[in-house]
Amino acid sequence: MSDPTAATPAGRTITARQPGSERRPVAVADAPRRPAGAGARGARSPEPAAKERTPGGTGAARARTGRRGPADPVKALMHRHRELCERAVDPLGIAAGLEAHGVTDRTAARFRHRDVFSLAEELYARVPRGDGSPPPAGDEEAGARPAPLVSALAPGAVAVLTVVGLRLTDGVARPAVGAAGAVGLAVALAWSLRRGPLRAPGRTVPVTRLLVCWLVAYALLGDGLLAGLVAGGPDGPWPPAAGPIAGLAFAVAPAAWTARMFSAQARRRLGGSRGLEEFAAGARPLLLGAVALHTGCLIALLVLTSLVLPVALASAVALGLLLFLARLLTVHGFPHAAAAGLGLACAGEMLALAAVLGGRLPGCASLARPVEAAVDAWGPAAVPALVCGAVAVGLLVHATAALSRASAHTT
Repeated sequence: MSDPTAATPAGRTITARQPGSERRPVAVADAPRRPAGAGARGARSPEPAAKERTPGGTGAARARTGRRGPADPVKALMHRHRELCERAVDPLGIAAGLEAHGVTDRTAARFRHRDVFSLAEELYARVPRGDGSPPPAGDEEAGARPAPLVSALAPGAVAVLTVVGLRLTDGVARPAVGAAGAVGLAVALAWSLRRGPLRAPGRTVPVTRLLVCWLVAYALLGDGLLAGLVAGGPDGPWPPAAGPIAGLAFAVAPAAWTARMFSAQARRRLGGSRGLEEFAAGARPLLLGAVALHTGCLIALLVLTSLVLPVALASAVALGLLLFLARLLTVHGFPHAAAAGLGLACAGEMLALAAVLGGRLPGCASLARPVEAAVDAWGPAAVPALVCGAVAVGLLVHATAALSRASAHTT
């Protein structure tokens, strides 16, 4: 029978269990010790496992710390635009504000939403609003009342009284009536623009008023002055063209009505749209329809107030369309584009007058030839028709892009 105790090559002594004997523990004697820090390869120490279970390593730990991190991508956007969300009266206002800050439907997909409107609805639901006061009445509600639309008739009434006074007076009284009518027309126009759908509190660029005054003054006196300059004069006072001014003054009322209709329809379409591209595709026909409707009303009023020649009619229509588009852009938050368009029109008319005067200098006759050719072919009204028409087309292109954005229709 062999010895129950055997020596191993590693110096261990193992006591084996004999059959029928009681169980004894296995003993390991004099096992060689490894130096500290030199663990066997592949052995996992408990420290890395403990590090893997530190806070922030798992979703449960992040939930215990109160930080949602990438699991809630809307939270960072909510903090970034918290003031916008707190001031919004509905999700549409938030959607328009986000679009104004460059958030598109493609950007909303990064926040796990199909479009900006869906993202705005979540922001509106998650951000509390401080006061429960009802939202202020917008321009559409103010324009729906009859008083602002009635006030829009005031410029036309003052213009008609001025035209009648100019025809009934003569001599020294005539300039006095004209000056009084100009002041009254300016006051009536300013009063009507401060009410209803054409109001733009705090948005109008200050230089815009001077530009409008120049355009109206040129429509009244510019054609006569240009004709006199081309003929070698002026040799005396030139007759004012009061008829188109009366038609333009009366056109303030249909302009206010058309602007209110466009704003109301755009807001209604904004509420039914589920994407920025969908809203833009529906807002462009609304704008073009409003411009066409206002142009038709303007032509009818100009024909009724004065039997003007076709070129003079085109000049007045181009000026009326330019003023309407500039005011519409100002109302919806683009006053600098409106001022730029009006400034270009004023610069074109000034340049035409300066070119005729500069053509009288020695060796500079070529400066006046384009203006003289236009006046000889179509009359002096061709210059403001071309200038205002070209600028109006440019403003229409800009308005088609700008006013088809959701941010242009917030209250």
